[in-house]
Amino acid sequence: MRVAVAGFLHETNTFAPVRADLAAFQFGGGYVPMVRGHDMMSALKGVNLGMVGALDVARELGWDVVPILWTAAIPSAHVTRDAFETIAEEIITGLRAALPLDGVFLDLHGAMVAEHLDDGEGEIARRVRDVVGPDVPVTAALDLHGNISAGFVAQVDGLVGFRTYPHVDMADTGASAARLLDRMMTTGTRPARAFRCMSYLVPIPFQTTDMEPARGLYAGLAHQDVISASLFMGFPAADIADCGPTAVAYGETQAEADRAADAIAAAYMAAEAGFDNVTFSGPEAVATAMRLANGAGSGPVVIADTQDNPGAGGVSATTGLLRALIDADTQGAAIGLIVDPAAAAQAHHAGRGATARFRIGGHPGLPDDAPVEVDAVVETLSDGRLHATGPYYGGTMLDLGVSACLRIGGVRVVITSRIAQMADRAMFRFAGVVPEDQAILVVKSSTHFRADFAPIAREILVARSPGPMPFDPADLPFTRLRAGLRLSPNGPSFGAARVDAARPDPGGPSAAVQQHDQTDTQQRKLIC
Repeated sequence: MRVAVAGFLHETNTFAPVRADLAAFQFGGGYVPMVRGHDMMSALKGVNLGMVGALDVARELGWDVVPILWTAAIPSAHVTRDAFETIAEEIITGLRAALPLDGVFLDLHGAMVAEHLDDGEGEIARRVRDVVGPDVPVTAALDLHGNISAGFVAQVDGLVGFRTYPHVDMADTGASAARLLDRMMTTGTRPARAFRCMSYLVPIPFQTTDMEPARGLYAGLAHQDVISASLFMGFPAADIADCGPTAVAYGETQAEADRAADAIAAAYMAAEAGFDNVTFSGPEAVATAMRLANGAGSGPVVIADTQDNPGAGGVSATTGLLRALIDADTQGAAIGLIVDPAAAAQAHHAGRGATARFRIGGHPGLPDDAPVEVDAVVETLSDGRLHATGPYYGGTMLDLGVSACLRIGGVRVVITSRIAQMADRAMFRFAGVVPEDQAILVVKSSTHFRADFAPIAREILVARSPGPMPFDPADLPFTRLRAGLRLSPNGPSFGAARVDAARPDPGGPSAAVQQHDQTDTQQRKLIC
């Protein structure tokens, strides 16, 4: 079977401060840097990515693979028009050159928004379909945070989503999507499909499949008697009509697919109250962590700085939790990563062992998030290159640029020049911090850190320290969601009043908005 493969991944926070340009995809930012053609085979080997799982299946089944391009950028605001069009055109040009084809495999995210397109993946799929025609099967591996549109589902013959968060099954998902593609190519048939939209958003930290109710929801997918079933929780920081959770199922018959999609949607709706959980302010999190660290048990208390998670559009530089650690005179604590190229360069200029006055971090887009001005000791220096071997990064080589570890009393701060989500213990170790030996660890992450840090953690706390990515989707100034979508479990619904509050308009809301009210009775089981 002659199969073309390509990957183009981005999770878009439409409220984030920084857009993803072409350079962001070329660099990768925690992903493998942009790679083309047969170089994909070596560059992606042994890494936890959907494309890697697909290529493993391709080798096993003896496909004639035509690798085109694979690229990803760290979550941020919109993908620029130039970046989207440049990358998409390269993929489409490669597809045309590869014809004739028996199939196409795509490694995508599911929540890409470009400056000029709300549905990035849907547009990619449409362009792919225009090239290969209706008879060539196309499948895609997707993140479980995908905001999946009906148009996207209609263009692709099979969508397969991750079933874990932290995403430790990315390669496995790519393999599943590849086997689904092989099934279609060898049988010459396409499965029936069903698509459902559900009616409430869930804060990112509590979408984790390490906890209920998400654990049970995803475990239940394996018991659906269909060819493939996926639950997409949705990425809530996207002000687009297709933001929100969806279910996609593929069956031998339409009745089978419908039954599975309905069952997934019903289970998700029934779990709503279970998604409520406990969070802390920055000072509360530090005080609680200090108390727990002095109590029974072993291992560090881990605090997730969820509102500055670069995996969801944060800048990995806010200072609320750093200030809280310093103000509490915390001992045996470490925080990372703080992205501050100037502070990292200053540390290298001062030299190891030097004490100097630093201005660390700070995000000008947030009120009162000024840099922390403090005397600090330069403990270690690094070029920022490391091998992230934990379950999430899965062997990725990271380049965080000029880096250093500064010590402020009993608090160590890992400073880097480049951004990546703190989701691997190696991201402390490279700067001389042994995470297992700390009393308290603060990580700029919402959930992915759990894959590598949960095994050593005495306790995990979720902190709501100020940052660019609000914990509660209801705090975001949405203007374009579908009416009736609840913005958090059992929370307020989106409607005309929300639009007016978020985007004052002297002319008032549009007629299309006015016709909807705040109820969501019909949204509870929406067939899109």
